[in-house]
Order: sequence, then C-alpha cells, then structure tokens
Amino acid sequence: MTKNLLYKTSKAYVLFSVLLLLVSAPLFYYSTKKLYIDETDDTLILHKNEFVKFTIPTLKANEIANWNKYNRNSKITAFKNIKTDTLFYKSYHDILDNEIEPYRELNATITIENKPYTYMGRISLVETEDLMKSIAILFLSIISLLLLGLFVITKRLSVQLWKPFYKTLAQIEQFEIDKSNLPQFPATTIAEFKRLNASLEKLIVKNTSIYRSQREFIENAAHELQTPLAVFQVKIDSFVQTATFTENQYQELSSINEAIGRMTRLNKNLLLLSKLENDNYSQKQTITIQEVIHKNIDFFTEQAAAKNITIQLHLTENPIVQSNPVLVEIMISNLFLNAIKHNKVGGIIEVNTSHAALFFSNSGQSKALITDKLFNRFSKSNPSDHGNGLGLAIIQKIATTNNWTVSYTFEDQLHQFKVQF
Repeated sequence: MTKNLLYKTSKAYVLFSVLLLLVSAPLFYYSTKKLYIDETDDTLILHKNEFVKFTIPTLKANEIANWNKYNRNSKITAFKNIKTDTLFYKSYHDILDNEIEPYRELNATITIENKPYTYMGRISLVETEDLMKSIAILFLSIISLLLLGLFVITKRLSVQLWKPFYKTLAQIEQFEIDKSNLPQFPATTIAEFKRLNASLEKLIVKNTSIYRSQREFIENAAHELQTPLAVFQVKIDSFVQTATFTENQYQELSSINEAIGRMTRLNKNLLLLSKLENDNYSQKQTITIQEVIHKNIDFFTEQAAAKNITIQLHLTENPIVQSNPVLVEIMISNLFLNAIKHNKVGGIIEVNTSHAALFFSNSGQSKALITDKLFNRFSKSNPSDHGNGLGLAIIQKIATTNNWTVSYTFEDQLHQFKVQF
C-alpha cells in the first residue's frame, strides 16, 4: 500500500515524538529524583555537622531526653556501633496524617561527654515526591506541547512547500501527448522544483515533437501507399482476366492478389488509427446501436455464410450513445469481422444488447484467449496463430476515444467481447 511523502514524514515525526516521550519521561523523573535525594543527603549531613559543631559542645548527657523531645526529625539514640555516616530510606508512621510516609535518614556516631551515641537525622520525602511529580507533569506538558507544535508547524510548512510539486504532478496527470494542451507548471522559488519543472518541460517538448513527427509520417505514408496499392490491385485483376495461365500460375496470382488486399486493408486501418489519434472524428451525434446493427447485418450474414456461421440477434434493449457515426459503424463492423474470422465452421455469433452495453459472443477455439496483450496491435493469442491484426486495437481505440470500456470473457465455450457505454 502506497502512502504519500507527507504522510510518511508525519508518521516519522509522530514515532520519534512518542519514542522521545517514552524515553525522556522516566529518564527525567529518575534524574530529578536523584538530584533531590543528593540535595537531601547534603542537607542531612549539613545538619549533622552543625549539630556536632554548635550543639554537642554545650549538650550534657542528662539533657539528651529533653533535647529529643523538642526535635522531631533529629534524635540522639543509643550507640549502634556505626563506623561511618550511613544514609538510607526508611518509612515512619505519621500520627497527624495517619499514614506511612517515606523518609531519608542519616545515622552517625557522635560523642557526648566522652560517651558514644548515635545521631539520627531525617527528612520527609513526601513533599519532595509531590514536587517531583509536579515538575515531571510540567516537563511532560511542555515537551508534549513543543513536539505537537513542531509537528503541526512542520506539517503545515511541508504542505506549503510541497504545493508546487503537487501542482506540477496534477499538470502531468492531465497531460496527453496526442493533445495540443501543453502543461503550464507553477512558478516556484524552490530550486529543486524549478529544476524538475524545467526538465519536465524540456522532456515534454522533445517527446511531443517526436510523437507528432511519427504521427505525420504514418499518416503521410498511409496516404502515399493507397494509390500504388490500388493501381497494383487493378493491374493484377486486369491481367488475370485478359491473359491465359496454367493452374499453378493462376493460384500464384490469386495469392498475390490476396496479399495486396490484406496490405490495402492494413494500410486503411493504419490510416484510421492515425486519424483517431489526430482526433479527426471529434464531431458527435446521437446514435442508436440497434439501427447500426440492422443496417449492416445483411452484409455480415453473407460473410458468415461462407463458413456456415449462424448470426443470432438478441437486441432486447436499444442503447443510445453520443459518438461519431463513422466510428460506431467501424467498431461494430470490426466486432462482426473479428467474430467471423476467429470462428469455426458451423459456429455461431450471438449479438446482445442491454441498456448501456453491447455484447458479441462467438464460438471458436475451446480455451480462453490470453488477455494481457489482446487489444494490442498485431497481438497473438499464441505463437502459432496469425494474430489479431488491428481489428481489436481499433475497437479499443474507438472505445477509449468515447470514454467507453471494452472487456473480454470466456464462458460456456463462447468468446465474448463487451462494450460498456
């Protein structure tokens, strides 16, 4: 599944933002917590040092109990044989709040009147944790707003910056080389887009010129070939009728005459395709499909009779289209000729209509045709056959010119071509 560039860029920003939040939130929390614990430890040590320097010199052993009474977070207790100052976490029950609260505690050995005691100092961590949570929430809010702002700004900026590109893309999508409307690319101050537009303009002008030259060559060649082919065929016909030949010579001349006939039809078809590409049949009028079929049915019934093929008409509805009448007749004629040419002796052709479709079904080979290149010029269903010539390619081109669709299916041993109007 394809996604546009802006979507992928925005997705990358979102993923990076979420990852940044997931990593930075706990990292910030624990870093801040460590800073506060370090600060708390320094405060406990400072209080202990002040106690040793200013209180111990004047404190008597018999005053310890009274001193403990008036100092809630500092106590002098019995000696615990502590060699170095010890800092640790400990929880105490708070009578006022009636709950267990965490503390950071310092235990140190002191001497009062030459007798060892243990100094205990503590600081509640409740306010510290509340402050840390508030700072963490504030930090996450600021980071989230910052990332959201960057995302929105980047997205809007990207939309604005990429606008010339999408305009150029729209021009390219609407461009048709067989039409005269050359794309007009928007002006832009972005160097890369200016280079892109310049390259596209150069490429389009060059290829349009080549296409027109090739189209003119095909049309001129087809026109020039018509006269010598017609003269050649007339000469052969006259020669056959006036001269005396052996059976073998007559067969050879008949073969040459058939080859000239195929060349003439091929030349006409190439000329027709050239005219279609030149949009020479742009004039349209209202046409009823049944009327065109009935107009040509007698001729194609005679053609089908040569192979003992039966044509069955089931024209239950009468589609009405807006098109050039010449093109509609050519399309229906080619559908008939294709159904006759690729049919079998004693086969059938069924012609059906619906409100907005025309169906040609014919018997023939007992397997489906290869559809990949079925409507290409001179395509072959398999390497051993003679190919489809230009008939189906012309049908496809006429349909495309009129914004119709042509499709092929194989069902009940019948090859069906459907033209959807």
